[in-house]
Amino acid sequence: MAGLIKPLNNVYDQFRRLPGVGSKSALRLAYHIIDMPEAEVRRLAETLLQAKQDIRFCRECFNLTDREVCDICGDEKRDHSTICVVEQPQDALAMERSHGYTGVYHILHGCLSPLDGIGPDDIRIRELLFRLEKGGVKEIILATNSNVEGEATAAYLAQLLRPHQVIVSRIARGLPMGGDLEYADEVTLAKALENRTRL
Repeated sequence: MAGLIKPLNNVYDQFRRLPGVGSKSALRLAYHIIDMPEAEVRRLAETLLQAKQDIRFCRECFNLTDREVCDICGDEKRDHSTICVVEQPQDALAMERSHGYTGVYHILHGCLSPLDGIGPDDIRIRELLFRLEKGGVKEIILATNSNVEGEATAAYLAQLLRPHQVIVSRIARGLPMGGDLEYADEVTLAKALENRTRL
């Protein structure tokens, strides 16, 4: 950024690379880091490095964990016959916050996006099929995002999973609780109508 001395600009550039961090936030964070005591900056850097070294993928679902198997996959009280397929670890975390799901997960670590050069071999679809081959799975819930890439990924997986002896379902989409009809976009309204339930 013009007007910044090089060391501060380097810090700014690193923050600017983070998703969801705009120019103003990156600059505010850079100044904050420089104002912090050196011991706190060192502790922050060491914490980041330690997390990067300790965190790995669960060998079952590919969620983030600090062990070979994550807490969810290792929990015998969970329903291991139901697998919820999500795009990213943070999506599984969002599902967990709902307290309404008791099965296990499969993290794809992305979605199909031909324009970005991301095909079936670039996300963890093969590993999902391997889990099915081991047996015991009764239902696959497709919980990819409701955007073009997420819908394409769900459609591809639904077709791929059709020959297997499992129920394949898609999470409902539509109006959020407390949402007003007048502010909903056309796609959301269409999905809300499509996923209507009988009273």
